[in-house]
Amino acid sequence: MMNLKPFAFILLSIFIHSCGNDKNIEKNLFSIDTSSLKQVYQLDEQVDLIIKNEKNETIDSVIYTINGAKIGSTKNNNTLKFELANQKLGYQSIKAMVYANGNSHEVDANFMVASNIDPKPLKYKIVNTYPHDSKAYTQGFEFYRDTLFEGTGNGEGKGTGTRGISSLRKTNYKTGEVYKIVPLAQEYFGEGITILNNKVYQLTWLNNEGYVYNADNLEKIKTFKYFKQMQGWGLTNDGTKLYMSEGSEKIYVLDPETLQEVDYINVYTKKAKIESLNELEWIEGKIWANVYGRDAIAVINPKNGAVEGILDLSNLKTKVTQHPDIDVLNGIAYNPKTKTVFLTGKNWDKTFEIVLE
Repeated sequence: MMNLKPFAFILLSIFIHSCGNDKNIEKNLFSIDTSSLKQVYQLDEQVDLIIKNEKNETIDSVIYTINGAKIGSTKNNNTLKFELANQKLGYQSIKAMVYANGNSHEVDANFMVASNIDPKPLKYKIVNTYPHDSKAYTQGFEFYRDTLFEGTGNGEGKGTGTRGISSLRKTNYKTGEVYKIVPLAQEYFGEGITILNNKVYQLTWLNNEGYVYNADNLEKIKTFKYFKQMQGWGLTNDGTKLYMSEGSEKIYVLDPETLQEVDYINVYTKKAKIESLNELEWIEGKIWANVYGRDAIAVINPKNGAVEGILDLSNLKTKVTQHPDIDVLNGIAYNPKTKTVFLTGKNWDKTFEIVLE
């Protein structure tokens, strides 16, 4: 009697192999036509999306999404024209769900969106110079009720070989006197600060946590964990929400009560993303950001992340006392009472009050 088991196994193998090939064929039926796509678009441009259908299959409809959000659909395989004016800057992940012959097929592609404006070079004038603690490794700088609050990190003391202690401070901006100081434990590296609703928010660099204090007496109210594993760099607020940087081109928008992310922006010029965004300050509807390692400040549109202005401050460091522990420009504080901006750096012995010309 013939043994049917090997024969059945061979038939089953052929069937499985054929099905697998059919699926691969299906996957290769369609793709997003990238011949009409650019690698980089600007905000005032339009992207035209169409499916490449080399075997002329009958397409019923196509649904398009960018970064997970639906942007439109077409019947058959008509071109979808999508204006980028309200799109976030940065990487765009396109997905298209193609419905054809009773089946659905998902295909993808990507491109970048950059700013459509040239940053304006800004000029400034120094109107006053004040003392600043040369041992303060400035990480956060902000006015509240005519008092200058400062957050510091425990930066390396190049001249002594020792590390300082991170802190939160209330200071007299005219004399440099420290009214009150709250030190952090040695293992915590203090970062950006901001004050909202009479609460001081302070970040740490690598500990994935921040702190909330009473602005009147600097008593700690709570410790909070970041909404994901990340570094803490800069912090500011618009009177309602918090804005947080983490060393990349991204600025997160946070709910001040839950400390959870509610939105984000990516910071770009026409040509490139601006990374290493550090200390932040909200000034008259714009975000001013120190760019770590550069003697410059970027003025950013908080709605879309476009850099609208650049403030070259390379001359400031030459005006402070040079010593072994001196470090980079970092620290922006807007005084709404005088409508002037106060600037300093890590371990600088001076703070400069400036106005834009």
